[in-house]
Order: sequence, then structure tokens, then C-alpha cells
Amino acid sequence: MKVIAIPARYGSKRLPGKPLRQLCGKPLVQWVYERARESRKKDIVLIATDDERIREVAQSFGAEVIMTPKDLGSGTERIYEATKDMGAEFIVNLQGDEPFIDPSLIDMLFEHLEKTEDEMATLCAKIKDDYELKSPDCVKVVFDRRGYALYFSRSPIPYFREEKKAEFYKHIGVYAYRKSFLKKYVSMGKGFLEEAESLEQLRVLESGYKIKVLITDYQGFGIDTEEDLKKAEELLARLSGLPCQSKPL
Repeated sequence: MKVIAIPARYGSKRLPGKPLRQLCGKPLVQWVYERARESRKKDIVLIATDDERIREVAQSFGAEVIMTPKDLGSGTERIYEATKDMGAEFIVNLQGDEPFIDPSLIDMLFEHLEKTEDEMATLCAKIKDDYELKSPDCVKVVFDRRGYALYFSRSPIPYFREEKKAEFYKHIGVYAYRKSFLKKYVSMGKGFLEEAESLEQLRVLESGYKIKVLITDYQGFGIDTEEDLKKAEELLARLSGLPCQSKPL
């Protein structure tokens, strides 16, 4: 069984109440849920949350919701809690702030795990914008010649000692795991790098495991700040033809 799980936490520091912020008449988490429903490979889509306000809104648009403890350290831990008693073989962790995600990318991740022995995979795309390269909100990734992650950082990586034309890659925060590996993840414990960068995927690398990084052409973006929200409104207005204005909670 293949499950798409969307972790949705109310208490975002940079954008409080983020899953329920309105975009073109829908809460952000609903946009993400509806994109996930378009996946051809999935069997189940669910929302994992610790907040009753999110549960009520999600159930109002027909989503399956699983309540999880509040004291979890990451979205991945929340996904584990929501799926640990399910008979899933593959689980995709789709961040609740990715309203533009292409469902075919989710299917690409499912297919990769089906065809390989890899335990975890994620996505990246070339950075085409100098603002993204410099922004700590855009996570960068470098990988080896076989496509396995070497490091993720909020800083531009690699650093070039001499100025030259270079390619940089941004991480797209969608993860796929074998369920057996997800259980390993929650037993690893936070490491120094995860704490320093505030990036949960670094726990995997610090613990000596591999993450396959699939390169895509996707140029959507996650929503972390008020500026991102305004940018998303403008894009959704163009795509949908709807008047768009975010509403504070």
C-alpha cells in the first residue's frame, strides 16, 4: 500500500497558523491535499496534525485526518505516528506548504522505491534565481556522482573559491520512505547538524544512511513566510483566474 501523508502543524514560527491561511478561497492545506489526490500511484492520502482547528477544517473538505501528539520534533516523526499502525509499504511525506506540487513527482518517488533497494528518496531542481540561492528559506543540496545526498544546507553550497559559472540545486521538501526505514528514523535521535541547520533530513546523513536525490524541472515553491504567501497568491490568481487575498487568522 502507498500512502501520502501531509504533516500540518499550526504553530509555525515564521507563519503562524500556516495550514489554515487562505489562498484564493481555500486553506493552504486544502490546496496541498487536492494536489496529492491527483497522484496515480497512491492508495491513501491523509493529513497528520496535532491541532483541532486543522482537523475540523480538513474534515470539512473531506480529508482523512489522524491526530498526533503535540510534542513531536519533526514532520517526519508526525508522519510515523500517523502511519505506524497502517499496512503501508511506501510512504510519501508531502509538506503541507507545497500548493504547487506536481502529482507526477510524487509518483516518481513511489516508482523509484518500487524499482530500487533505496530506503529514502527526495527531490531537487536547479536554482534559477539569485534570490533563492542566497535565501536561507531555500534549502540547497549537493549530491555524489550516483545521486545520493552529501549535504543539505540553508547556505549556498558548494562554495567556489574562484568565480565561475556554476549549477546549484534547491531541495524540494517531499520525501519518500520505506515504512521499515521510517521506523529507523524515529529511533535515530537529533544530531548536531540537524539542530544547527534546523533540517530534519540531516538526521539521516548524520546517522550514516543514504538519501537518493532525484533531479526534476519543478520550479514551484513552499510557503514559509508572508512574502511567499503573497507570491503564491499572485501565481494562483494567474492560474485560476480567481481573486486572491490571504487572510490572517
